Amino acid sequence: MSLIKTNRTKAGAAAIGARAKDAAAQAVPIGKRAGATAVQGALQGATGAKEWAAPHVQDAVRGAREWVAPRLEDAAEAVTTSVAPKVSSALRSTASQVRPAKPSGRRRFDRRWLLGLGALLAAAGAGAAVAMRRRYASATADAKDATEPEAAEQAAAGDSAAEASSANGRVTTPER
Repeated sequence: MSLIKTNRTKAGAAAIGARAKDAAAQAVPIGKRAGATAVQGALQGATGAKEWAAPHVQDAVRGAREWVAPRLEDAAEAVTTSVAPKVSSALRSTASQVRPAKPSGRRRFDRRWLLGLGALLAAAGAGAAVAMRRRYASATADAKDATEPEAAEQAAAGDSAAEASSANGRVTTPER
C-alpha cells in the first residue's frame, strides 16, 4: 500500500485551485484600475515634462542659433573668396569646351544669299540678251539700208542680169 493517499491530494489541489480562482477574480478588477491609473499618471507626467521642457528647449535652440550664425557667415565669406573663383573659372573653361567651333570658310554662302545672287545674275543675263538683240537688229537694219541703194542704182542702170556683191563678199543677183 502507498503512503500517499490520493483522495486527500485531490481534495487539497481542488481547494488550492478554488482559492487561486478567487484571488484571480479579485486581482483582475484591481489590475484594470491600476492600468488606468498608470495611463493617467503617464499622461500627467508627459504633460508636466512637456511644460517643463518647452522653455528649456526654446532656450537651447536660441543658443544654438546664436552660436551657429557667425560660423555660417564666416564659412560663406571663405567660400566666396576661395572657392567661388575656382568654380567660376571651371564654369568658364567648361563653357569654352562646350561652345561649338566657328564655321570654316567653306560655309560662307547662305542659301538666301545664293538665291539673291542667282536672281541678280539672271536679271543681268536677260538685260545683256536684250541689249545684244537690239544691237543685232540695229546692225541688220543698217546693213539693209546700206545695200538697198546699190540695188536701186543697178536696177536703174537697166542691167537686170548683173550681179552685185555685198559687204561680206557674196555675189547676189537682184530680185525682180
